[in-house]
Amino acid sequence: MAGAFFDIAFTPNVKAAQARMGSRAAYGRLEQEPAAEPMLGPQEIAFIEARDSFYQGTVSETGWPYVQHRGGPAGFLKVLDARTIGYADFSGNRQYISTGNLAGDDRVCLFLMDYPHQARLKILGRAWVIDEDGDPELLTRLDNPHYRARVERGIIISIEGFDWNCPKYITPRYTNDEIAQRIREARSAQDSPVVTQAEEAIGRGGLTLTITGIRQLTQRIRAYELRARDWGDLPSAQAGAHLEVPVRLADGAVVTRQYSLATDPSRRDVYEIAVLHERDGRGGSKAIHETWRIGTQLRVASPINHFPLHADSRPAVLIAGGIGITPIRAMAQALRRRSVPFELHYTGQTPADMAYRDQLAVECGDAYFAYFSRVPGHRRLDVAAVLRRAPSDAVFYVCGPIALIEAVRDAAARIGIAPERVQHESFQ
Repeated sequence: MAGAFFDIAFTPNVKAAQARMGSRAAYGRLEQEPAAEPMLGPQEIAFIEARDSFYQGTVSETGWPYVQHRGGPAGFLKVLDARTIGYADFSGNRQYISTGNLAGDDRVCLFLMDYPHQARLKILGRAWVIDEDGDPELLTRLDNPHYRARVERGIIISIEGFDWNCPKYITPRYTNDEIAQRIREARSAQDSPVVTQAEEAIGRGGLTLTITGIRQLTQRIRAYELRARDWGDLPSAQAGAHLEVPVRLADGAVVTRQYSLATDPSRRDVYEIAVLHERDGRGGSKAIHETWRIGTQLRVASPINHFPLHADSRPAVLIAGGIGITPIRAMAQALRRRSVPFELHYTGQTPADMAYRDQLAVECGDAYFAYFSRVPGHRRLDVAAVLRRAPSDAVFYVCGPIALIEAVRDAAARIGIAPERVQHESFQ
């Protein structure tokens, strides 16, 4: 996982560069998070098994790196267990540079790309070569009998660490099959006599938005980017605002659900919401995860704000629990842009459950503090201590479960903080 990846990748020279550029403190705090074995979870396994290519880096005897593109049918890179992956090495141009490099240095780095969804997974590991004489059973597991290419050997990789990369600057690209499928869907929609404008975009609002990006932030949280149909400017939305979005449930009924905007308020080109799949919810989040796709159109009203950020220069203390980070993230971005002092305290069950965690650590620097309620030996959020340390004129914003909000309000009352200085929004 990321912690193990950082242990390998963050060499003294890398740390020195981070210090010069101002990101060392943030990454230093991430490195202090509890150590764990680099075990692939459901999100990583599904991502790996869907790939039809990846980039692999090896190191030569001269010290020069060598990057090779590996391709095959989707799923040719196979997950053998939570710490081991492998692939069949098909006959190619017969240079054998990667194979030769592995004979002298077993270290590899893999980049797995999902261009349409702007996602990237980095894997560090140690690799070794197998052949039919040495391990025919394992080589058979790596083969794809429906792919017409000769298998020369197998490559097995023991994972030492992995990290999900920021989607920034990944240009969406589509395969021929994906483009052909989009064309078929468009032609089918044009030719169908039952398709109406109302069926193309659900909802009744005056603003039509199109889903242009989907990112898996955690195992249960997805971020959805929504833009105007013409990719023009959207109505402005201040930090703390939310959208009421239409959702078609499994029984066909269309309901509305409210989701806070996690977007930097200075942006006018896109809205972003993050949706937690609630297993015991009313079905709205489940329907979103199952039915929203790139190109889905929604008719919504302009953003609404019942959780506004103060406009003056008083310092702020931001407290978020779980998915409550969404409006708090927008507030942190707005405060930073205005040069208003703030602290952001973010609590979750484990690091893997916390959306935007790595981005916030980098964006907020020394103002960011993370807490984990289900990691033995790691600090938990002490609400009273946070409130006591705050400046005397600070304004407090808390978003998350009702229990967290009540804890903040109760602690503020005991300390003597005026109720109007504590703003809150709950996620149930």
